[in-house]
Amino acid sequence: MNAIQRRVIFPLLALAPLLAAAADLPALIERSKPSVVLVGTYSPTDNPRFGFRGTGFAVADGSLVISNAHVLPAPDVTEAEQRISIQVRAANGEWEMRLARIAALDRAHDLVALSFDGAALPALRIAPPALAQEGRGVLFMGFPIGGALGFSTVSHRGIISAITPISLPAMNARSLDPRAVRQLRAGSFDILQLDATAYPGNSGGPVLDQETGEVVGVINMVLTKAGKESALSSPSGISYAIPAAAILPLIESAPKRPPAGTPAPR
Repeated sequence: MNAIQRRVIFPLLALAPLLAAAADLPALIERSKPSVVLVGTYSPTDNPRFGFRGTGFAVADGSLVISNAHVLPAPDVTEAEQRISIQVRAANGEWEMRLARIAALDRAHDLVALSFDGAALPALRIAPPALAQEGRGVLFMGFPIGGALGFSTVSHRGIISAITPISLPAMNARSLDPRAVRQLRAGSFDILQLDATAYPGNSGGPVLDQETGEVVGVINMVLTKAGKESALSSPSGISYAIPAAAILPLIESAPKRPPAGTPAPR
């Protein structure tokens, strides 16, 4: 092998893992889609009756859905007005609504685990914390811009461009909302910065490692240039995700669904 051949072959060998991961993306997307759900509210008097609020995904034994806490209805909204619900993709390809309820809540990390009626869903695996590394290729899935795209599951890919402590901007007493106060009390934690653009509707969606298909994070927010309105007109291309390690305590604290066929308590 001459010097020129070595110069060509060695770079190609270095790119082999990246090429393999890219080739497997269609299979990863197809495999993960059944686990990704719509999260919103149901009201019999609204039109439409389902109000979309964000994305979620099934974990554990498939009986829990993880999403962002900020997609939940406001605390002052009663169940009689709006009930938490999810929509799952049925075998015929149509969306099927399931009523849901809060199984575990972590406001400090802006995460919620929902239990829901009906059969369990295919679950995504949670990655070990060490898998989330800067430069690692990721894929996130969800429903950007809500129903404007007909509730099609959309995938975006990028890399973890930074792992950095989340920090609050300087604020005075007037601007300390409840979420900011909770964050101050809980202290800072690391957050994943992605070089891909998330949009309204992606909140709560899974961030998957491109090679293993495991969940490394949960889409939480996008950096905007000039307020929320610019998220669509002038996207920054920078999104943030809560690391998947924060999901595990929610799964542990959520009540376990009884096995199928277990008699209901009297």
